[in-house]
This record gives sequence, structure tokens and C-alpha cells, in this order.
Amino acid sequence: MSDLRDDVRALFTELTGHAPLGLWSAPGRVNLIGEHTDYNDGFVFPFAIDRRTLVAVGVRDDGVIRVASTFGDESVEVPLTELDAIVAGGGLEGWAAYPLGVAWALGEAGADLGAVPGLDLVIDSNVPVGAGLSSSAAIECAVALALDEVWQLGHTREQLARVGQRAENIAVGAPTGIMDQSASLLGRQDSGVFLDCRSLDAEVIDLGFTDAGLVLLVIDTGVKHSHATGGYGERRASCEAGAAALGVSSLRDVSVDDLPRARDLLDDVTFRRVRHVVTENQRVLDTVRVLREQGPAAIGELLDASHVSMRDDFEISVPELDLAVETAQSNGAIGARMTGGGFGGAAIALVPAEGLSRMQVALDGAFAEHGFSAPELFTVTPSHGAVREP
Repeated sequence: MSDLRDDVRALFTELTGHAPLGLWSAPGRVNLIGEHTDYNDGFVFPFAIDRRTLVAVGVRDDGVIRVASTFGDESVEVPLTELDAIVAGGGLEGWAAYPLGVAWALGEAGADLGAVPGLDLVIDSNVPVGAGLSSSAAIECAVALALDEVWQLGHTREQLARVGQRAENIAVGAPTGIMDQSASLLGRQDSGVFLDCRSLDAEVIDLGFTDAGLVLLVIDTGVKHSHATGGYGERRASCEAGAAALGVSSLRDVSVDDLPRARDLLDDVTFRRVRHVVTENQRVLDTVRVLREQGPAAIGELLDASHVSMRDDFEISVPELDLAVETAQSNGAIGARMTGGGFGGAAIALVPAEGLSRMQVALDGAFAEHGFSAPELFTVTPSHGAVREP
């Protein structure tokens, strides 16, 4: 983090000629279990990770918001009062759509963009992009927390999660749910966030990985994905069609006991999409219960079953993810599954700490044997949510 702070301060000073007013950061997240349930009003259980996005902020006197980053070729600047028209016209593109979308969404939530000061924002991050670890929400939440404080808006973290989701849905055009922003804003050290995506009630649950001698290994396949295109939107549309055919407002209202009726009413593809969401909701509830009653070493079967459901029913896995999961399972993992929206990205494996090195060697060997590019392997620690940095 010290390197990130130094880099973002240096770029800010280079861009503006002065030091920033302050730094804010927000983490990426790993979803332990509960995939594609969030936009179905269901349950999710993510945790914030020790990979973060930083934003350096300074005030301008011309009503312009300018954004720059260590990963973008050039800065983008827009008058704050023009954001509404730009978003309505679909004019935000690339990485800058995330921070600019947050400023727009705060305006939609009540901020007077003609009265608040303009801003310079410079962003840096060590959250892998395209790996299913929600690098986008990390940007949104760092920026949302920063702008809320600088503009003195007084939003709660739950409200800022809505702002981030709104930015991603409308300004970016990705039909995601509320999970990623909630994890990034509400996360706590050594804990997961058990979130009811209908009520937005959140409960912080101790994970106990360290005490159980376990580590959470991320296996980034390097296969990039995008929520703004393709299969993600199709899966969401299938869920909405299934709910409509079953006469409910969302799949949250369908239980495992309702699946025989659903099979009779729905075509095969829609039924399998529905079955994944319904059983995944139950797996989230079961995971929280098992954690409380037996500890993390007992949740492996639920993680494994989640991957099978995403692979076979929701059909969002890819060969690299399946290989990562199968290799982890056969080399001592407590449990493993793909994580994130799918069609690429990362898998996770809950691994005994003493077996980590052997696991990493096995994964490298398996990917090489199958002709795949070597995965990036790293452990993550459940960490705190978005903060103003010292």
C-alpha cells in the first residue's frame, strides 16, 4: 500500500502541480459463495480483500471534474453540469466511466453538481482487472467515499453502495447487482459480509480462516471477462423470464421445494438458470450456518457444489476455471469454485496453509500440461472496507 500511496501522490502532483487534499481507498472483493444471486434479490457472502484502489483528490474552482490514472493513457475532464447529458447520451467510455459515473450518480442522488466544487481525481490500484475480484467496484467505492466527504453530502455506506451500483448499471452499462459495492464499503478484517440483497440488511460474520490454519488462494486464469457485454446480461434476462413465468417478482421467492413445478413450467435452459439461483441461495444460507456451527473447514462441499452449479446449470465457467477447480480439489483443497460473474476471471480454493506450496506447483503444472497460460496465484486476506487513508 505504501508504494500505491507514493505513486498516486506523485502522479497527482505531476498532473496538478500541488499535493492532493487527501487519499481514499476501497478494496476489491472475493465472493466466498452466492453467485448471480444478488440481482435476483437473493443472498451473497463476499469479503473485502487486501488488494485496493486508491484515489487522490484535489479541489478545482472551475466546476470541472478531471480523472487520471496510472493505467490510463490520458486524463479525461468534463464539466460537472454536463455529466447528466453525457450519461444520457451514452458518452462515457473506458475506465473513466467508473469515477465519472459515480459523480453523476451522486448528482442523481441529490448533490447539486452546479454548486459543488470541481475536482481532480487520480487513481491507482493493485486489484487485478478482469479477474472477477471487482476492480470496478473498488474504483466506484473509493471515489464515492471521497466525493461524499469532500462535497459534504452525508450519505451512509449503504447509500454509497447504491450510488456505485447505479453508476455501474447506467453510466457503465453493466447490469450488476449490489453485492460488490456492499462488500467494498462494509467489509471488516477477518470477516465476511452476509448480505440480503432484497432488504440490504448486512451482517458481519467471522470467517476464522487463520485460526483454522486455512488460506484463501486466488487462481487468476488470465481469461478476461466483461460484465457490460454478452453472457452476463443474457443470464440476468433468463432469471427475469423465469421469475415472470413462475409468477414471482424475483427468484428470491422461489424455494428448492418449488423446483419440480418450475421444471414443468420452464424450458430446459431457463429451468437450469433458475435452479442455479435457487440452490445457490440455499448454499449461502447453509454456508453461514455451517461456519457458525462447525467452522470454515466444514464448508468445502458447499463451495464444490456451487462450482458444479455454475458450470452445468448457469454455464458461466470456462475450461481454465474448471481445470483450476479440479486441480485444487485433487491436491488437498477444502473446497474450490469459480468466483465472480464468470466467462473468465478467477477461481478460489480454501487450502490448508501447510499445503499451499504443493497446491501452487500442481496448478502451474496442470495449466502447462493443458497448454494454458500460467495462472497468477496469490492469497488474499479478509480485510477492511473503504477508508480515508492517513
